[in-house]
Amino acid sequence: MDKYEEMKTFVHIVDSGGISHAADRLGIAKSAVSRRLSDLESRLSIQLFNRSTRKFSLTDTGQSYYNECIRLLNDLEEVESSVTLSNQKLTGKLRITAPLSFGLGHLAPVMTDFIAEHPDVQIEIDLNDREVNLIEENFDLSLRIGVLEDSQLIARKLFKLTLVPLASPEYLKKKGTPMTPQELEKHPMIAYTISSGDYLHYTAQDGTQGSIKPKVSHSCSNGDFMEELVLSGLGFAILPTFLAYKQIEKGELIPLLRDYSWGQENAYAVYPSTRHLSYRVRAFIDHLLARFEGTPYWDECLTRTTHKFPGVR
Repeated sequence: MDKYEEMKTFVHIVDSGGISHAADRLGIAKSAVSRRLSDLESRLSIQLFNRSTRKFSLTDTGQSYYNECIRLLNDLEEVESSVTLSNQKLTGKLRITAPLSFGLGHLAPVMTDFIAEHPDVQIEIDLNDREVNLIEENFDLSLRIGVLEDSQLIARKLFKLTLVPLASPEYLKKKGTPMTPQELEKHPMIAYTISSGDYLHYTAQDGTQGSIKPKVSHSCSNGDFMEELVLSGLGFAILPTFLAYKQIEKGELIPLLRDYSWGQENAYAVYPSTRHLSYRVRAFIDHLLARFEGTPYWDECLTRTTHKFPGVR
C-alpha cells in the first residue's frame, strides 16, 4: 500500500468518525481499512487513535498528523487543478468559516453562484460567531467582521461595516427619540456580548469624536436575537445594516442619530499567511470581492427608506 492511499484512508477514518463509515465511503471492506490503519501506524511507529469500546478519538500526535495529511492532500489536488486551469476547472474541498448572522443572511446566494461556476469544488462552511483558529482547525478561509489582531493572517477587505443605533417605533413613541449621543446614553441598550469595552465611540459629521457609556439592560452573543429584543421594544442596539436592512426598509426599526457614525469596522476575507493560497481559495476570494464591491445592497436601506418619525433624521 502506497503512502498516499494510507493517508487518504486515515483522513476518511477521521472525517467519517470511524472505520466502518470510512469503509462505506471508500467502497471497500472494513477489514481492509483496519489493515491500512494498522500498516500506517506500524510504519510510523506511532499510535494515531485512542481506542476503547466506547471511544475512538485522535491522539495529540494523530491530530498533528491529520492536519499535515489534509495540507498534503490539498496540495496534491492543487497541483492537479493547476494543470487544468486552461479549462478553468477547480477541484477539491474549500473549508470556510463565517459569522452566523451574516452567513444565514447573505452567503447562500454567493455559494450557489460559485458552485454553479465551479461544480467540482466541495464547500464545507461553519457558521459560528466564535473566532476560529484557521491553522489549528484546518480552515482555508474565514470571513471576519471587526478589528483584526492575528498577525499570522492575511486579510482582504470586502466592505466597510455600517453600524447604526436602532429602536422600534413603539419604543420611541413611548420613551422619546434621542437627539444627541448623550441623550442616547440614558436609554437601555441591548449589547453584543462578544464586543469589548464599556463605551460606544462615535464621530460627528464635522469630524469631532466622542464616546458614551451606555446603560446596558440585556446582552447576547447573536445579532439576530438582539434584533428581536429591539423589535420587542426593550431598548436600542447598535446593529450592522447587513442584519437589519429589511426591518429598516419596512419601518419596523428606526435608525437614530444619522448625523453620527458609530465605529470604523470592516469585513474581511482572511487566510493564514503560512499556507499556500490555493487556486480555489483565490477564486472564491475574487468571487466575494466582485459580489460585495461598491456600496453593498443592504446599505441602500439608509437612503431609500421613506418612513418619517418625529425627531428621527
